[in-house]
Amino acid sequence: MSIADLKARMTGGDRLVGTFLKTPSVDLIEILSGSGLDFIVLDAEHAPFDRMRLDACLAVGRALDFPLLVRVPAGTPDELLKVLDAGAVGVVVPHVDSAEKAEIVARSSRFGPGGRGYAGSTRWAGFATRSMAEVLQQAKDETIVIAQIEEVEGVEAIDAIAGCDGIDGVFIGPADLSVSLGKSDINSPELGEAMQRVGEAAKAHGVAYITWVPGPEKAAEWDKYGFTTYVAASEHSWMLAGARAAAAGIKR
Repeated sequence: MSIADLKARMTGGDRLVGTFLKTPSVDLIEILSGSGLDFIVLDAEHAPFDRMRLDACLAVGRALDFPLLVRVPAGTPDELLKVLDAGAVGVVVPHVDSAEKAEIVARSSRFGPGGRGYAGSTRWAGFATRSMAEVLQQAKDETIVIAQIEEVEGVEAIDAIAGCDGIDGVFIGPADLSVSLGKSDINSPELGEAMQRVGEAAKAHGVAYITWVPGPEKAAEWDKYGFTTYVAASEHSWMLAGARAAAAGIKR
């Protein structure tokens, strides 16, 4: 997987697997880039990524030609601009629960009237080494904008969200959506019904359909809803699972 390939493969329905990165470490990006994962999502919503650490991680991703997306803390124009300029291949935007929010996110992530400010001197644009025409084409070919559906309101508005021009994918947040449904786990029939509804809208509008899973067993269970891209666990989960298994095995 390369940066240039990710958008076409994700929106084209290829089966892809990524993970959330919670630790702002360039070393972990170097390690995970050789793991067989197709991409990493830097979690700037729930983990301590300040601007400089985001910048360093995105620089390494560009140098390795390994796709890094960023889950921003909010879908505001300034948050979207700073991570896209720094080199993110795309953004994952939490709590998109209306057509209006989807439109703001899509417009703020794209060049054009009322949208993302143009600068040819950023890392993403090649530090002034490419023409304006080349940079604008790169944005069309590369930049991925993903709306997270985490509330009942987002499910109810899914046809308008998935059909919003400039939204490339919808991402079910199973934990937040379960809480919104009044549940205390991610195994309810109501969550399945919401996943089915969102999946049908994603298919109808030709956008990627994504969710988080703890591992391959849950991915196999949820395949029936039409997901093609999975964000599996995080490096926190994997480190803890490996450490627990080693400790328990040796003690036995």
